[in-house]
Amino acid sequence: MHKRVAVIGAGPSGIAALKALLAEGHDAVAFEQGERIGGNWVFRPGPSHSSVCETTHIISSKRWSAFEDFPMPDDYPDYPSHSQVLAYFERYVAHFDLAPRIALETRVDRAIRSDHGGWTLQLSSTGVVRGEHFDAILVANGHHWDPFLPEVDGRFDGQVLHSHAFKRADPFRGLRVLVVGAGNSACDVAVELSRVAAHVGLSVRRGQHIVPKLLGGRPGDENNARLLWLPRGVRQWLLGRVLRLVQGRYSDYGLPEPEVGVFEMHPTVNSELLYFIRHGRIHPRAAIRSFDGASVVFADGAREAYDAVIFATGYNMRFPFLDPALVPWVGAHGVPLYRKMIPAAVDNLYFIGLFQPLGCIWPLADYQSRIAAREIAGRWQRPADLQVRIDREQANPHYRFQRSRRHATEVDYHRFRAELLAELG
Repeated sequence: MHKRVAVIGAGPSGIAALKALLAEGHDAVAFEQGERIGGNWVFRPGPSHSSVCETTHIISSKRWSAFEDFPMPDDYPDYPSHSQVLAYFERYVAHFDLAPRIALETRVDRAIRSDHGGWTLQLSSTGVVRGEHFDAILVANGHHWDPFLPEVDGRFDGQVLHSHAFKRADPFRGLRVLVVGAGNSACDVAVELSRVAAHVGLSVRRGQHIVPKLLGGRPGDENNARLLWLPRGVRQWLLGRVLRLVQGRYSDYGLPEPEVGVFEMHPTVNSELLYFIRHGRIHPRAAIRSFDGASVVFADGAREAYDAVIFATGYNMRFPFLDPALVPWVGAHGVPLYRKMIPAAVDNLYFIGLFQPLGCIWPLADYQSRIAAREIAGRWQRPADLQVRIDREQANPHYRFQRSRRHATEVDYHRFRAELLAELG
């Protein structure tokens, strides 16, 4: 049975969702508030929805980042730039003839569930507001667009911003800058700043595993894929030992030691951070205790003056177009969705790409989209004991991930891929 279906967002997850829906014969359309497809991968030098900066490259290899039915070009490097990634998405849209079904510069203001079970979307486009009805919606608006800024006691006299707004290092040339965080964004920003800033501090609250992009001459995710025959615990132990052999102890760099295994947190993939620390260009610091004018006071009692503080502290998960009653779990340490996509209480609402793998989101979002498209067409049946299975998923994560907002949607790439493929038969 073919239905009228809306996709919210035309980033990588959104275009995968649209392709899957059209392949099932649905009357589908994707709404994108920006002027072009690509979502977070559309670089703009000024404030924007996108968070990529001028020098951003992906942190998973092209082999494990590409949609599995549309490989990246052979001439792409192992880790393509944001412009190459965007060009790849544009080729994907052209290859599957998706452009006629994408409404650009069209914002979804509200998604209202009607009494008979469908959805009415309130849409804004070039100053015109209209409503359209759909049988189902696939939410693919991403979860890296609404910056989270923690509250800090005191007042800071310098510039304060989130890494989402960091586009280039040059405006900070010659300044003293503190970067807060130790995830991928924080370390990328710190490395870029270290090339031009007078001083770069890195405020780290807890230990992180720093994984180089290449090990043994191969991308790290390729090495991991070659070792899938080993038990998970053995793979985790082995990678931990290799990192210790190659890098030494994190405490030797002035960083706190991680409290959990490599696969039990979202790893920071960066080949330059430790190098710049040992070259005196990046200076690890403790967590922030407070601000005091031009100074930052750290948890260990140290105090330093800075011109700017950049918080790389993650994002809020938000769906401003949905009734909060439909997503009461926003902000929690777990997301009660079957296969990270299907809520138990609503049978025609799907979340695509709302997970954080130890790897890349897009290929797995494609499989989620196929499941949704098949169910809407009546060719896939959700489990009768859906809530039981959701509870089981939450109680048994792929690894013992740290309990935090950062890991609320964490999955192991290969195990999640296998689970989605099993749903597809």
